[in-house]
Amino acid sequence: MVFNLRGSGQDGTDNPLAEKDCQIRLPKRIEQLVDFSFINEKAEACMMTNYTSKQRMLNAYRGIFSDRYPVAPEFWYYFPAKVLGVSMVEFELDIPHWQALLETFRQYKTEGWGIASPNEINQDAKRSSKLIKQGDKYVLEAKTVYKEHIFESATQYSDGEPSWVTRHLVDDYRDLAAYMDMVLDEHSIFDFAAANAAYDAVADHYLLEMYLGVPFFDFIASAMGFERTIFYFTEEKDEILMSLKERYDNHQLRLIDAACQNTRFESFFIGCSFSCNSLLGPTLWREFDKPGIKKIASRLHEHGKLLHVHFHGKCMETLSDFREIGIDCVCPFERGPGGDVNTLEDLKSVRTLLANQVTMNGNVHTVETLIRGTVQDVLREVSEIKEAFYNSPRLIIGTGDQVGRETREENLVAMIAEAKRCVNFR
Repeated sequence: MVFNLRGSGQDGTDNPLAEKDCQIRLPKRIEQLVDFSFINEKAEACMMTNYTSKQRMLNAYRGIFSDRYPVAPEFWYYFPAKVLGVSMVEFELDIPHWQALLETFRQYKTEGWGIASPNEINQDAKRSSKLIKQGDKYVLEAKTVYKEHIFESATQYSDGEPSWVTRHLVDDYRDLAAYMDMVLDEHSIFDFAAANAAYDAVADHYLLEMYLGVPFFDFIASAMGFERTIFYFTEEKDEILMSLKERYDNHQLRLIDAACQNTRFESFFIGCSFSCNSLLGPTLWREFDKPGIKKIASRLHEHGKLLHVHFHGKCMETLSDFREIGIDCVCPFERGPGGDVNTLEDLKSVRTLLANQVTMNGNVHTVETLIRGTVQDVLREVSEIKEAFYNSPRLIIGTGDQVGRETREENLVAMIAEAKRCVNFR
């Protein structure tokens, strides 16, 4: 089956749509699942071919119109492993993540984003690890010797699910200072060789971003676990926490300066585990994490770079903060029950509060819509998103946090095809 999408010929100097026909071709196995003729009947506009996937993403980050909105499902673990036909153990341990995303974005002909990380080398830290098979699972035991300190961790892998940490590096608050000395050592070296190779390989196929790590709270939680970190932040003196935060902020700024000097990455990424409204809460987030993200945004903009922040869960209460910080793009603006951007009116509020200064990426529900819903449910959500952001370039039509492997193929294809129609672009 071929979708024939005909250009609408709408005019506008800031939105270069043109009268041009294009096609979206579906594999026969997908064609047999559902009748997509309604999309051809509704199509009024289409994408041009003079924009690459990467250019569409960067233009959206900068608030510039392309030929259409980018469509960027968050393919992360489950779906790329399914596309490649490998177990989750193979996927995580043997295949570079950027490469798996490249194959997935190519197959579905979408825009997208991914991350590459520097290799931080501390000559005083000696690391070793071993992978142990335990029944149908694997455990990666890691050990780091730093001066007189020993840090040990364990991560469990299985064929069907992403890995999870069963033992954190810091078991005792008293070991945190030494851990901070090790990972924030000012004499450590940032090696960008692998990241630069990935950047060159990805080219313009999607937007590969430099990974800056996570906000301060998540940085501590990654070493101690969420529960222990909550108690630590409650019990520790404020001046000590702020001193640790300043060290971490300075480390990230040093990484930015080194990356901007030694790489060609246009956009940088901050992840999120617990540092969000749904877990940490707005009050603690504003106290401990917002100031650091603001410093990062400012430094990146000084270098002429862009900042993308992942902030899963509920977000409505901190939308104005995103604008104040100067973030260029935020994802994934999830629907309930995990998120709080549920309706057309909510989406319009998001646009109002972001004030055409921050790009929204996401919002199609990965479970209720893509897995459990129908094609009509998909079309409704995508249409709501486009209606809310009508005449605004500050939009990437994406999904909530990670497309599941149970996603119905016809729903995913419908999302992509409907997002590529430019009818509500301007």
